[in-house]
Amino acid sequence: MSITPTDFLPFSRPSIDDDMIAEVIDTLKSGWLTTGPKVDRFERMFGDYVGSENVVAVNSGTAALHIAIQLLGLENGDEVITPSMTWPSAVNMIELTGGVPVFVDCDPGTLNISVEDVEKRITKKTRAIIPVHFAGQPVDIDALIDVVKGWGIKIIEDAAHAAGALYKGDHVGTKADFTAYSFHPNKNITTGEGGMLTIKNGDEIDLARKIKFHGVDKRGWKRFGKDLKTLEYEVVVPGYKYNMMDIQAALGIHQLGRLDEFINKRELLARYYDQALSNIPHIAPLGAVSYSHRHARHLYILKLNLEQIRITRDEFMRELKKRNIGSGLHYTAVHKHKYYSDKYGPFLDALPSTEHCSERIISVPLFPAMTTSDQDRVVSAIDSILGECSC
Repeated sequence: MSITPTDFLPFSRPSIDDDMIAEVIDTLKSGWLTTGPKVDRFERMFGDYVGSENVVAVNSGTAALHIAIQLLGLENGDEVITPSMTWPSAVNMIELTGGVPVFVDCDPGTLNISVEDVEKRITKKTRAIIPVHFAGQPVDIDALIDVVKGWGIKIIEDAAHAAGALYKGDHVGTKADFTAYSFHPNKNITTGEGGMLTIKNGDEIDLARKIKFHGVDKRGWKRFGKDLKTLEYEVVVPGYKYNMMDIQAALGIHQLGRLDEFINKRELLARYYDQALSNIPHIAPLGAVSYSHRHARHLYILKLNLEQIRITRDEFMRELKKRNIGSGLHYTAVHKHKYYSDKYGPFLDALPSTEHCSERIISVPLFPAMTTSDQDRVVSAIDSILGECSC
């Protein structure tokens, strides 16, 4: 659907083509809607794409994180290091599995996790680190691996933003112990809702599959499909209802086939923003990492120089909305949310970059169907607001 100059320009919009719609219709007509052959196909395709042999499709990126954290076997008091500059999913899962979240600061230029701060916060109780590939730009995983060497600490990559991102020539998700992906509608590919977990240690894949489906040792479509051998099933571990449906995988199969195309378009859009915004004062995009990488360009984030303007970030977002421009906030730092602030106390001095950036960042529209005319609307609106509100 095209966007006219007077329409509301959303922050994000998924790219859905006729092949994807036809695949979903085929699934509906097949009579098999839940986990089945298309989920298996999507898992194999995704594993081949990122270079992982151990892949589990689930119903959300949060589910993928939960299973990975569950596999750690946390005991009360065990610590998991996580950035506060993230969506609350990982922190919530740490909390719900009996662990203690240890918040670390971000790099102020990229918003990726600060490796230096991680090193300072490792203790004998640290069981894992969960770095976030922020906005689709890969974290320096090699540096984190060096930091945890000899500690027995696991690394769980939160790649919710980073399907298709490359780190030193390899796909994100091939070096850490676990990697969780999200296929929410605003991500680079979508299954409506959905996620994927890749696991480095093949010995853990069977347990992960059981945990995602009630702890049962046989997948539903294997038990009730054509290759029926037995109707018996057994719960071998307490599990959850985290399985992906074939309806979702039908989208994913075709979305994955276009992921590189989507990223290439996002890169072109990001470069256009870079150029068009370069002469506008009081605002700047995130910086780039120094090592070889391919940015997935999930988000285009700007930082406002609040010291030079007379409005807050939230007021700036409201001004964009008045001009029919959508925007996003990625993110309010987790440690500032009431539950975590009340339980773990203030972190105002401990996370200076996170505190500073959390109040100043804004995500502007970025999705493959955007045109340069759409981007010109965004740039013009930003220029207008800042021109009116400069000190």
